[in-house]
Amino acid sequence: MFKQQSNDKPDEAVSSRFFPEHSLSVDDLKVICSRKASLSTYPLASSIQENIPIYELTAFSDSDQNTVSMLKDEWYHILHSGPGVFVMKAMYHTKEYEKVLESASSSFEKILEREKGNSTDSKGDHFAAEGSNDRIWNSLSKHAFEDPNSFFEYYSNPWLAHVCDAWLGPRYQITAQVNNVKPGSLPQECHRDYHLGIQGRSKCVRYPRGLQIASQYLTLQGAVAHSNMALESGPTRFLPFSQTFEPGYIAYQLEQFRDFFLQNYVVLPLELGDGVFFNPALFHGAGANTTKAFLRSANLLQISSAFGKPMETIDSLPIVKLCWILLKERYTRDGLSSRVSAFINAVFNGYPYPTNLDKRLPAQNSMMPESEQDIAIRGLQNSWSTEKVMETLRQMKIDSKA
Repeated sequence: MFKQQSNDKPDEAVSSRFFPEHSLSVDDLKVICSRKASLSTYPLASSIQENIPIYELTAFSDSDQNTVSMLKDEWYHILHSGPGVFVMKAMYHTKEYEKVLESASSSFEKILEREKGNSTDSKGDHFAAEGSNDRIWNSLSKHAFEDPNSFFEYYSNPWLAHVCDAWLGPRYQITAQVNNVKPGSLPQECHRDYHLGIQGRSKCVRYPRGLQIASQYLTLQGAVAHSNMALESGPTRFLPFSQTFEPGYIAYQLEQFRDFFLQNYVVLPLELGDGVFFNPALFHGAGANTTKAFLRSANLLQISSAFGKPMETIDSLPIVKLCWILLKERYTRDGLSSRVSAFINAVFNGYPYPTNLDKRLPAQNSMMPESEQDIAIRGLQNSWSTEKVMETLRQMKIDSKA
């Protein structure tokens, strides 16, 4: 008979699976946020301003794989254990993208005017007073319907694909919401973002430690400036390094932590076409627009890991129908270039689950069925018509049902 060995050491007590609220200390956050970012850590950054690394994208080639890999390493470190936020200068404001940005902004204006005219219902906001902003929910799909050409150019930006891949890896899902902040609007409350960031405190505290920490790895937050953003227009305020404070999803909702944020946040002006990306667990909140006549405009990007649930439901099929010819033409000209790949990543779902494995068998040389992205690439390689790719994608959705 097996005899259990004795152990002279007392058993370790089982600790709570939750972060105890009474142990949350502003002093702990203060120590974390006293750190300083350095160019010696991020040598590819052009400067560090207010503890935020700045990257001049015009200094790099998006097709230089070695440099892009090094940039991704720096961005990952920033988001994971560094300041938690960085700026990509001229992400969309170069000669190549100037018309694209202008066309996209024009599309957003048309969508907003149409939605205002068609509805008397108020559009909610997550962290700002009702009526402070003009919102376009699911601006990604609406942009595609409004102007497929500018939509195609906008979401085929390789830098967007590179930054998404740096934090989330492949098969991510992009969603987007336009936010226009009116003159006189008050600042947002300090917060963290989706997933746990939009839970009320009574619900948030019910998630154990592991998920409190894991939430930040499921999402990347970003924004593209569709206007210049001077300080008085209220660009987003950040508390660098605060994403590393593990119980932060509970703590940010407490008054003493919000007070600490208000006393220690940093903020940078942005220029038209700049991109800013940050860890969703970073303490942040948009500032007050104290101007009298300036509308601050941004396209907010929320990118979800293949393993997480995005905030908005995206039906890719209508977008594919609108843009397939454009995609085929670009593929015929350039092959599976960084731009073509970036667009496929932005629009087609890259993760084939959940599905019906009785009907959706693993693809050849794979343990997974084909995803929408796999079908798109196969369709481009075989020069499918719009009707053919739509038929294949529809059949995939039918076969995925139980």
